[in-house]
Amino acid sequence: MTQTIPYWHVDAFSSATFGGNQAAVMVLDEWLPDDVLQAIGAENLFAETAFIVKDARGEADWELRWFTPTDEVALCGHATLASGHVVLSDPARFGASDRVTFRTRKAGVLEVVRMDQGYELALPVTLVEPSSQPELLAAIGFRGEAYLSWHGAEQTAIILMESEDEIRALKPDMEALRQIDLMAICTAPGANHDIVSRVFVPAWGVDEDSVTGSAHAALAPFWAERLGRDTMTAHQASTRGGDLALRLEGSGKDARAWLGGPCVTVVEGVFYLTG
Repeated sequence: MTQTIPYWHVDAFSSATFGGNQAAVMVLDEWLPDDVLQAIGAENLFAETAFIVKDARGEADWELRWFTPTDEVALCGHATLASGHVVLSDPARFGASDRVTFRTRKAGVLEVVRMDQGYELALPVTLVEPSSQPELLAAIGFRGEAYLSWHGAEQTAIILMESEDEIRALKPDMEALRQIDLMAICTAPGANHDIVSRVFVPAWGVDEDSVTGSAHAALAPFWAERLGRDTMTAHQASTRGGDLALRLEGSGKDARAWLGGPCVTVVEGVFYLTG
């Protein structure tokens, strides 16, 4: 018996193929068993596979879940942006053209809005505080300031560095990081952008992420406090790389980080689930 599932491969936070961060987006009629969803995530082998199902409770337009090749995650920005791109690019099929909402299990209701140049995505902020993290800093290979999340959907650490050159030169110990169950965000002032970062999540099945939306939900309030303003430009200096426009709306735990950027569809087709 073969089940067919509509499938999109999207490069998020990029206006051209081969940039930004790759995500698979799959539209389901109903939820498949968790082990099947995880197996599909492993088969796709992207940082994230996003699954969406129409929200029967009416709290949002869709339900949304994300899977890395090894784990379900609490929050993923780039695959949410990719899901919004898929839905908003085909209003005849999905019934929306300017705005779509997604109900998630641990991050609340997320919103994607069409803009002149791509989309904006609203994420709940992650807030951090100074924390001694000797094992993490040793794995990153840097002596500096570390901050650990105290509020947010995901366990997150920010490592503050002095320059973009330091960020680009990093060669973390991935095996050591694989034993540390959090997302490690290394950040500094950028040369051509307000901020620059690299993001490492080996414990969740992705050694270095390409462009991480959820990381910028932590970076937006972190840097807004240091820059003294609520809007900024950001660049994630991975091999693929990607640029984001950031703005912080509100304050404290109720604030939202708005992430702006384009998406491009690379593949549209059908995923065949047999067995």
